[in-house]
Amino acid sequence: MSRIDVFVAPKPNPALIRAMTSVNRIVMLRGIPGFRDILPFNRLAGLRGVANVRHIDFPHADLERLRASCGAGKATFITPNHPEFFTDWMIDKEIVSQVSPLAASWATNGVVNGLGRLMQKFWLANNLIAQIPGNSAAAKEHSVAWALKGHGVLLHPEGGVGWHADIVAPLLPGAVEMGLEALNRGRAADPDFQVWIAPVVWKLAFTRNVETALAKECTYVEKSLKIEHHATDTLPQRIHHIYSTLLARDEAAWGLSSNEGATYAERQKALVAKLGRRLGESIAVDTVVTDDLLRRARRWQRENTGDAERQKKVRALADTIQRLQRVGPWASANPRITPEEIAEHLKRIRNDYCKGGLRDTMNRFIPQPAGPRRAHIRVPDPLGLHEYAGSVDDAVAELHRRMQDTVASTVAELAATGSFIFYPNPFYRH
Repeated sequence: MSRIDVFVAPKPNPALIRAMTSVNRIVMLRGIPGFRDILPFNRLAGLRGVANVRHIDFPHADLERLRASCGAGKATFITPNHPEFFTDWMIDKEIVSQVSPLAASWATNGVVNGLGRLMQKFWLANNLIAQIPGNSAAAKEHSVAWALKGHGVLLHPEGGVGWHADIVAPLLPGAVEMGLEALNRGRAADPDFQVWIAPVVWKLAFTRNVETALAKECTYVEKSLKIEHHATDTLPQRIHHIYSTLLARDEAAWGLSSNEGATYAERQKALVAKLGRRLGESIAVDTVVTDDLLRRARRWQRENTGDAERQKKVRALADTIQRLQRVGPWASANPRITPEEIAEHLKRIRNDYCKGGLRDTMNRFIPQPAGPRRAHIRVPDPLGLHEYAGSVDDAVAELHRRMQDTVASTVAELAATGSFIFYPNPFYRH
């Protein structure tokens, strides 16, 4: 078995974690005042702030709400939303440094185990837990044991990054399941033991107009994907044209004629349905396209490694469906679109379609924002499993509701104060 798929328990180094908290705050997030806005220094990510999050809006009441659910005598699973890669851990680390400094954090095995032995040792010393796809039992066991010691465990219940900060994707049940296991063990020793699922959400907003920078990135994407745009197109229209062209290429590749009179969402739905039927036939599953179908396809690939040709077909179908579904109904739900949403579209396109070069590889690991931003952090009411009588599914649904409601109220609050620029959204009608 490859080292990337072997779980190794973290060995947290408190001194290193404290030092990295300061590095994270200055180098990764805020940048260095006096350098971050002056050429040529602001071209250096470490001086500008790699994630370029200049300001953090974390109300005291929200901070105290999170602190109250952490500490000795309780097990806490902190569950942030997952709108952006790389910035996620930087903001998450800033949050846990204030409520549970020795919290463990889940991360993909490609990061923890896949960058060499020295980097693996570094990540384990920073208390990162490697998520091993299809084999997470050891990570869960370690998480429960760590949480029972009074330290938090942070994991993203949405799973992978979707690049849609205004929408919380369907949640995975892992945090709730581990919380219930911790409750059973904790109550065996202390009948008053508490277990909290502590959701956190954050929304990033640009602090100035970044249309020029977004247009430059859009031009790079168009050239990389060999897509021409009309000179009169607005920036949102260019994004829509990129996605429409990519969808047409997928339609042609899978033998489906493109209905030019249909909206993007209608065309996408038709293609996904067709590919879903093919995937179901390939793995002998009679079901519609759901997350369950994709999970079955991944399981089929793990269990049927001997049929190379069929493996290739199943992988291609599952990967295409998953990629297409990353542009969800939320894209066409509102008549207006913001620069923040345009930036998310660009990063999603680059992650899913622009591959092969060093520049795009770096972008997937350390995506660079179009300009300085402010992080607005909010804490919904934590879910106390020690006083919750519902099922796992009920708890997950309640957690999702609290997170989505808080995201929506935060976005509405920022819109009301003029924090966003709005453009007509071409996905809304096309």
